[in-house]
Amino acid sequence: MHGLIGKMTAAAGKRDELVAILLEGVHEMPGCLSYVVAHDPKDADAVWITEVWDSEASHKASLQLPAVRAAIARAMPLIAGFGEGATTVPVGGHGLG
Repeated sequence: MHGLIGKMTAAAGKRDELVAILLEGVHEMPGCLSYVVAHDPKDADAVWITEVWDSEASHKASLQLPAVRAAIARAMPLIAGFGEGATTVPVGGHGLG
């Protein structure tokens, strides 16, 4: 498995709009086992995204999907910056088999 955890900061007051875009079509990404977007309770503009994929190749392929590319294009103007991030190797957990 392939995992990603990252922090994204929205432009002031745009977090909910950004979250809505991030959550569109998450069920239509082949190989995506889990995709969670969460508010950062200490920063009103920040979100954390936690992803688990069946492979790194599936994640890379998802970035070429027309719907994902369109969502990225719509989200970019709402993003003020990217924070911490990590690549992980998930070994199991609820919902991951």
